[in-house]
Amino acid sequence: MALKDTFTGILEQKKNPASEPPLPLTRAEMDSVEGELTTITARLESERKNREGIGRFFKHPLTVLTEQPVNILIACVPLALIVFIGGFISMVKMYGIKVLFTSTVIDDFAILAVLICIIPVAILDFREQRRITNLEEALPNFFRDLAGMNDSGMTLPNAVHLVAGAEYGTLTPHIRKLDNEMSWGIGFVEGMHRFGKSLGTPLADRSVDLIAKASKAGGDISEVLRAAASDTFEVVNLAQERRNNMLIYVIIVLVSWAVFMFVIAVLVSSFLSTMATAGMAAQATTASSKFMGRIDLPAYKRLFSHAAMIQGFFSGLCAGQMGEGRVVAGLKYSALMLIISWVVFRFFI
Repeated sequence: MALKDTFTGILEQKKNPASEPPLPLTRAEMDSVEGELTTITARLESERKNREGIGRFFKHPLTVLTEQPVNILIACVPLALIVFIGGFISMVKMYGIKVLFTSTVIDDFAILAVLICIIPVAILDFREQRRITNLEEALPNFFRDLAGMNDSGMTLPNAVHLVAGAEYGTLTPHIRKLDNEMSWGIGFVEGMHRFGKSLGTPLADRSVDLIAKASKAGGDISEVLRAAASDTFEVVNLAQERRNNMLIYVIIVLVSWAVFMFVIAVLVSSFLSTMATAGMAAQATTASSKFMGRIDLPAYKRLFSHAAMIQGFFSGLCAGQMGEGRVVAGLKYSALMLIISWVVFRFFI
């Protein structure tokens, strides 16, 4: 290649300064070098696009969709719209526009579309929170053991290597990866930064940043590791205590929705059914029909089903915010209450 030949000539010229200077490049050689540089630049730009944005999505769709729980909405929202719009159009074609007021099938398609959106997000969020919780619960023990090894006279790489042989649950693969990187010559500070980045939790980022900065400053790394262990232990304990204290309020939200469902079931099965029967009997006599109107029981059932489903959905979001401090965490409750509401009203009420 012309570019390689040019660099080779330059190196030979440096090795043999007494030799004659190389001849200037011809126009064809200059065009060849520019063409190769353009090709290399285009390949680098293409690789950069594949590492971020829409290019990364098309190259690694599953990774992009699952790395953050909300990313799955990229696929779920279009699928939900297709299900709802397709069901709506098919029902209108078969039964006409009056099907919106005489049938609950459209409601079924709407509920199905909502569940398609929220169930994958709820599952991925639950899995991600379990991963974060397991990692953060193991961090204090890791930092404490590392400080103990360092106090015994071991260097930090040797301490990491020895600690990597222990079992720390979900954190174990990350510790072994840190040990491998340090065995390849990566420094402790750089290795800790990579360790924190691979964990991907706010608590891990804070602790690792503290340890790395203290190590750069040249302080007693053992004391810093113990401080980090104590800090992470306190944060994990506070989070666990908060969840335990707020659990009663989550239960209250769920019970209030269950009571609402029970009241609706009793109201529909006893009072409204009796009123509907009496209204139908009253139609037989002109005098009675003036004082008692007709009760449209299916319309009441549909209205109550909408109320129960809406309350179940938003009650779940409130439960997630109160119990875990995140609205997204309540989607699992919302999905559960939506499904129960739909089953109750479609098959029992």
